[in-house]
Amino acid sequence: MKTLTIDQITLASGGHKRAAEGMCMLEAAAYLAGEKFSDHPQCVSPVIASFGRAWNDALRSNEERDRLLKPLIAVILNTVSTPAIESRRAWMCADWLVREFTPAWLTLAKLDEEAAALRDLAEIVDSATLDVARPLIESARKRAAAAWAAAGAAAGAAAWDAAGDAAGAAAWAAAWAAAGAAAGDAAGDAAWTAAWAAAWAAAGAAAWDAAWAAAGDAAGDAAGDAAWDAAWDELAPTVSALQESAAALIRRMAELQA
Repeated sequence: MKTLTIDQITLASGGHKRAAEGMCMLEAAAYLAGEKFSDHPQCVSPVIASFGRAWNDALRSNEERDRLLKPLIAVILNTVSTPAIESRRAWMCADWLVREFTPAWLTLAKLDEEAAALRDLAEIVDSATLDVARPLIESARKRAAAAWAAAGAAAGAAAWDAAGDAAGAAAWAAAWAAAGAAAGDAAGDAAWTAAWAAAWAAAGAAAWDAAWAAAGDAAGDAAGDAAWDAAWDELAPTVSALQESAAALIRRMAELQA
C-alpha cells in the first residue's frame, strides 16, 4: 500500500479501523510515526492525546481539522514523559479550562465580573490552587445558568433552537471532559478527588451556559436561518480565539519535558 504523506491525509472525525477509512488527529500521528494504527499512539502523551481526540471530534468539518490540527501532529510526536510531567500537563489543561476557556464565554455573555475573577486567579497547578478557585468557579456557573435561562425566555422557540445548535457547535465542551479523564489517569486517584471533579464540571458548565446565553441574546426574536446566522456571528470570534488558544496549549504541553 502506498504510504501517505501528511499533506495527503485528510483528517476526519471518529475512530477508524484502518488508514484507508480515514484518520483522526491521533490516528494520523500513529500512522506517521510508523506505529500500529490506533488513536492511542504510544509515542504521544496521554494527556495531549486525550485533548486532541476530543478537539478533533468536536470540530465541525474536515477542512477545520486539517487547518487547525494537522500543523500540530509533528508537535505531539515523541511527547510521552514521566508521571510527574503528565500530571503537570493535566493541571495545565485544568488551568486553561478555568482561566482561558471559561472566561472567554463569560465575557461574551456579558458576565465581565465573573470572567475577570477567573482570569485573575493564580495559575492552577495543584489541589491547593484549585481549592482557591472553586468558589469563583461555582459563582460563575450560577450566573451563567441564570443568563442562559433569561436568554432562553427572551428568544422565540425557533430562534432558541437555532441559537442552541450554534452554541453547541462552538463550545466543543467535550475537550475539557476528555482532558479531565486523561488528567485522572496521569495523576492517580489520590490526587484527583471528588472536589476536583466538581470544580472541573462547574467550569465546563459555566462555559457552556454562557455560550448558550450569548447565542440566545444574539438570536433575539429571529427565526430559522436568521437566528442561526445571528448566533453564529456572535460566537465565531470567540471560537476562533479559543482555537488558537487550544493550539498554543498543546504546544506548551509538548514543550514540557523531564
